[in-house]
This record gives sequence, C-alpha cells and structure tokens, in this order.
Amino acid sequence: MGTFTTTDGTEIFYKDWGSGRPVVFSHGWPLHADAWDGQLRLVAEQGYRGLAHDRRGHGRSGQPWHGNDIDTYADDLARLLEILNLREVVLVGHSTGGGEVARYLGRHGTSRIAKVVLLGAVPPLMLRTDTNPEGSPIEVFDGLREGLLRDRAQFYRELSEPFYGANRPGATVSQGTRDAFWLMSMAAGMKAAYDCIEQFSATDFTADLQRIDVPTLIAHGEDDQIVPIKAAAKNSASIVKDAALKVYPGAPHGLTGEYEQAFNRDLLAFLKD
Repeated sequence: MGTFTTTDGTEIFYKDWGSGRPVVFSHGWPLHADAWDGQLRLVAEQGYRGLAHDRRGHGRSGQPWHGNDIDTYADDLARLLEILNLREVVLVGHSTGGGEVARYLGRHGTSRIAKVVLLGAVPPLMLRTDTNPEGSPIEVFDGLREGLLRDRAQFYRELSEPFYGANRPGATVSQGTRDAFWLMSMAAGMKAAYDCIEQFSATDFTADLQRIDVPTLIAHGEDDQIVPIKAAAKNSASIVKDAALKVYPGAPHGLTGEYEQAFNRDLLAFLKD
C-alpha cells in the first residue's frame, strides 16, 4: 500500500499486491479500492501484480474541493501508472471506474495498456438524450442528488438494495456485503460524491471508446438496475472494435456469490488469453 501526489497536490491512496504483469482496478461510485479486494487477491495469487486506488474524494484519498471530474480522474490514473512506470497494463473498471478507464484511454492512449475490462461500466452514456433514447431520464440522477443531500447515510443503505439486487426474488446477497457497501460509501466526501453523479451520468464516452485499440472484455449483469445494460454494455460493444461481450443472466450491478465467481473466471481467462 502507498500514496502518490497528483499534479494539483491531492494525495491518492493505492494498494499494490503481488508481482508480475500489472492489473489496475478502478472502483465504482461511491466506493473505494476495498471493493476490489477479492479480485486483487485473486490476480496476485495467479502471478499478477494487482493495484487499486481510492479515487480522489473517496476512501483514504484526499478530498479536494476542485477536480471531481472525469478528466481529472483519468489524469490521476495516468499519474499512478507513470509514477510506478507500469507497462503492459490490464485496466479493469467497474461502473464509474469504467468511465474513468475509458476517459484515460481517450486522453492518454494505449501505449502503456495491453488489455481492458469494463464491468457494469457507465459508457458510452447513461443519460437519456434525443440521440440516446435508451438512457435513463434526468429525474433518476436528480433523485440520487436529492437523496444524497437529504440524508446520505440512509440513502446509501437504501441504494445497496438495487445495487446488489437484494430487491429481487431469491436474492442471496448478505447483510454483511450491504453493510460493507454502506461503510465504503460513507468514506466518500459529500462534495466528491455529489459532483461525481453528474460525471458518471452525463459524460459521453463515445469518442473515448472509439480510440480503444487493444483487446477489450465488456462484462455486464443482465439485471443491472444501476447501469442498465441496454444503454451501456450493448452499445459499448458495438463501438469498441472487436470487443468481447459477456452477459451474466440475472446478475445485478454489484456482483456477489456465483455471479462474482463467474466474472472472476472470465477475468482470469482474459488475462491469460
């Protein structure tokens, strides 16, 4: 574990486990690097170097007033790769982290990157517009902002339900997992969490996806209530050249149990391919 300082002086916390080809994970909103612990341990045990950072404003990283935007998130990721001189990197991004990865590729290219994994990722665009009719209406994201400002602690408790599909018949997600979601979410600063809603919902990543020229796995839960698959993975797979699309029937946004194990198997296979 360590920290690095960004170009605007923000301190970013990161984990660095194992050795070998680097696999760098970017987490979803409003979580932090601990959300990837299972995968970090998995890849490190398989001979890879697993790394994950807390996005600025989240977890153990600094909480600046400014810079809570997708371009800065991508530049912070670039700074991590540059400081550690990482090459032949596999980038893995979940949800907002998938947007961070896409924008990194759009701004910084693939000279350091070997492969890309987008899991339940927000690209190409979540917000419904005239040209993106499959997106979610602005009222959905306004509701997130309202809930966050009204009572963020209760808001995060309630958000864990659709996040893990706990509101679906036969759901097996544990209360412990939902509690962990709440704890990680509460570690995000109010300003960063609020600003990030606009970033993950209204940012158009189409041009970033078009720049990807390395092998890409796009994985998504079929029953994702947070980032609906139709506007996200299925559109992204049509934009990224030769992307492989993996759909998990019945799976929610946050993968646990058998859904998570299925993704882990696919991740390892993709790393070794």
